[in-house]
Amino acid sequence: MRVAVVTVGDELLSGDTVDTNASWLCDRLDDRGVSVERITTVPDRVADIARVVNEYRAEYDAVIVTGGVGPTHDDVTMDGVAAAFGRAVVPNEAAAAWIADHGDYSADDLTEGTTHLPEGARLLRNPEGVAPGAALESVYVLPGVPAEMKAMFETVAGEFTGERGYVEEVHTTEPESALIDRLDGVQERFDVSIGSYPGDSVRLKVIAADAATARDAADWLRERVDLATEVEQPEQGDGETGQ
Repeated sequence: MRVAVVTVGDELLSGDTVDTNASWLCDRLDDRGVSVERITTVPDRVADIARVVNEYRAEYDAVIVTGGVGPTHDDVTMDGVAAAFGRAVVPNEAAAAWIADHGDYSADDLTEGTTHLPEGARLLRNPEGVAPGAALESVYVLPGVPAEMKAMFETVAGEFTGERGYVEEVHTTEPESALIDRLDGVQERFDVSIGSYPGDSVRLKVIAADAATARDAADWLRERVDLATEVEQPEQGDGETGQ
């Protein structure tokens, strides 16, 4: 399954707020074997949201949009998503009923528009807040408040699936530029993909469709690179991840 993540908010683009939602979603989706192929941040502007959502829903299996959900003046994500489908934003009876059943107030107590969703959208309940989310075909709209976004995603997590891969890690003291021949060599010999991440040491992430291939490829690398002795090397068959 191929997914795009769209985060909405002027505050993200200005640097006033750090976008932790995208990284959390990528981690959870990877755990489920889902491939996140695009992360895009757009301003609180209906036209920009509509354009990006319309493009991505045609290209990817699903689009997750987070942020800009609620009744305030700059919460325009529902309008943008509705515009991407050529639909109106209308009162949603299921949203109003759910809020009335799970809160100390009725829909009449809320700011106008709180329970309005794109026409034909499926309500996504908000276990941690008031503003509802929505699912419209392959597009999922979640709140931007991290606790609310996480709780709402878990209600639909089962709709995101893919093939899981197996991971082995190798840590080396050699710089990335010196590893090109070994990285080319391991991919020529084994059906694996390799990620290279610099830090105090260079972390090589070996991903394969089965545990044996991941282990054999990692062992091949360990025999040919200068290992970082201060980093504990993972045991064989160490992990499983999304692919």
